[in-house]
Amino acid sequence: MAGNTHTVTNQPPPLVGYDAFTADRALTAAVDRHTAPDLLDEVRGELAGLGRACGSAQVQEWGAQANEFPPRLRTHDRHGHRIDEVDFHPAWHRLLGKGVSAGLTTAWSRPGGHVRRAAAFLLWTQVDAGNLCPLSMTHAAVPALRADPALAAAWEPRLTSMIYDRELRPAQLKASALFGMGMTEKQGGSDVRAGTTAARPLAEDGTYELTGHKWFCSAPMSDGFLVLAQAPEGLTCFLVPRVLADGTRNVFMIQRLKDKLGNRSNASAEVEFDGTWARRVGEEGRGVRTIIEMVAATRLDCVLGSAGLMRQAVAQAVHHCTYREAFGGRLVDKPLMRNVLADLALESEAATTLALRLAAAYDDGSEQERALLRIAVPAAKYWVTKRCSPVTVEASECLGGNGYVEESGMPRLVRESPLNSIWEGAGNVQALDVLRALQREPLALNAYLQEVGKARGADHRLDAAIKDLLTELADLEGVEGRARRVTERLALVLQGSLLVRYATPEVADAFCASRLGGDSGATFGTLPHTLDLASVVERARPVA
Repeated sequence: MAGNTHTVTNQPPPLVGYDAFTADRALTAAVDRHTAPDLLDEVRGELAGLGRACGSAQVQEWGAQANEFPPRLRTHDRHGHRIDEVDFHPAWHRLLGKGVSAGLTTAWSRPGGHVRRAAAFLLWTQVDAGNLCPLSMTHAAVPALRADPALAAAWEPRLTSMIYDRELRPAQLKASALFGMGMTEKQGGSDVRAGTTAARPLAEDGTYELTGHKWFCSAPMSDGFLVLAQAPEGLTCFLVPRVLADGTRNVFMIQRLKDKLGNRSNASAEVEFDGTWARRVGEEGRGVRTIIEMVAATRLDCVLGSAGLMRQAVAQAVHHCTYREAFGGRLVDKPLMRNVLADLALESEAATTLALRLAAAYDDGSEQERALLRIAVPAAKYWVTKRCSPVTVEASECLGGNGYVEESGMPRLVRESPLNSIWEGAGNVQALDVLRALQREPLALNAYLQEVGKARGADHRLDAAIKDLLTELADLEGVEGRARRVTERLALVLQGSLLVRYATPEVADAFCASRLGGDSGATFGTLPHTLDLASVVERARPVA
């Protein structure tokens, strides 16, 4: 029973019971913009259903439970047999099942599939980012498997299924399958060509025996894995099934699960191969080329994941400040807090707008759009993922001490925020990838310049930023030392171009002034006071 002094006042209601899709104006506008008119009603209805699930108290509780009770490794059964299984809390399976049924692995098989999936990915990240790892790997495995039509025919229908089948059985007996990935080794890190896992050819054409280790194996409970190993002709891509066709377990020894900063609902493991059966994917010695499409797809998911984390952080901050009062009025109406919230909202909307534009390029599939992706994906992956941590930390501060308490959900966002910058190649890897595209693929730079050029003349600060960028790109001598600077400017100019064309005037004006015009400080909340910041904040408010 509460004491007389325990009357609770001036606390915001929980942000539950709302549609996270329709409450996100930037996301709904992007979906409308990039979806064919004849599909729009279907797509909006589908995403609104997922949005209501994301905003429900029950699903949010699943996300909390999956992180409060992380996975556990069982290497042996009670009789001493090696089983190498990972046990998950029931909430994890509920989340993963919902993600599969929501179409998060079906982009390659549905019209407008990449945009509708990207929006769903961004939404579902806000519930629990961990279960997006196997969903991302499974989605991204499809283009890699297409290097072998027979493998694609056997696996793709299961990878794109909307039925969740959690049992470890031979793939041919399952309604669906999930995939993981294993590239990184202890001695190599991002330098996957330094891998030492060996692949010895077997009698049956295209089959091999693997011996070696993987320092990071994503989603070790999956049905299959794409891994890199050294075959006689060089680094090669292989498919490693978890269970063989005859029902026996493949040799897949999980040595330990990683104890990670965040992403705690998801299992990441160190695994050993010792006579492990594998099927070659693509040609011997062309492993990187075979798996590169998978890497590109997962990099876009890193952008989407960071955009989702930022959106949830900003939504929680604006919601809190809308209800919380201090010093005689609502926090959201205080000029300085409004400046902070507006600055955070700009970062979130710019990330969402860019991420959905890249998803639309995948749906388009033209040579021009593929060329744009060659520069835009690593640039976006570099910049958007790096902005995620400062956004989540600042958003937590908007809740004061409440934001530092686990029950608020904000610490989980903060712990998750650095991950996407590290996964699938950290910052330097992305910046160097951008440089390779600039130096070796003139079509990519041309496609990028055509894209940002569509907004020329609409804002003088954007025009000046494009001019400065062209000057920067005119001299690529010794450019490696300034690769991060170049990549950052590429991403910011592209975001500015998209916001000038598609966002509200208030958002575009504030972004160009602060991100391109230099009229801001080094921290959030330093926007020019002359801007219409109230409109920017109101646009970001999640209306329950």
